[in-house]
Amino acid sequence: AAMEPDALAKAFVNHYYSTFDANRAGLASLYQDSSMLSFEGQKFLGAHNISAKLNALPFQQCQHNITTVDCQPSGPSGGVLVFASGNLQLAGEQHALKFSQMFHLMPTPQGSFYVLNDIFRLNYA
Repeated sequence: AAMEPDALAKAFVNHYYSTFDANRAGLASLYQDSSMLSFEGQKFLGAHNISAKLNALPFQQCQHNITTVDCQPSGPSGGVLVFASGNLQLAGEQHALKFSQMFHLMPTPQGSFYVLNDIFRLNYA
């Protein structure tokens, strides 16, 4: 049975950020060759380039605390738009950074989902 979009969004967000915080290299499997990441305005195409960008970020340890998750079903093929916002605490930094991130999840033939589009922005006051 297909997961209801809200449940899917919550499960995806929990998986994505716990993986990011514990084992960033493990995120590569969530992307495919057609996937695109926009990170602070820079675009990266394909799982390899996206993974390289995420693994090259200038901090090793971080903790994401998610405050909101919104989602909508998207398109006839069963996609789901997920919009998450929250705080990003970097090791050794006093103040958390606020961020927003949007994911467009698409179903795979195997019955799971991959990230087709990923847009990340820090929110500056």
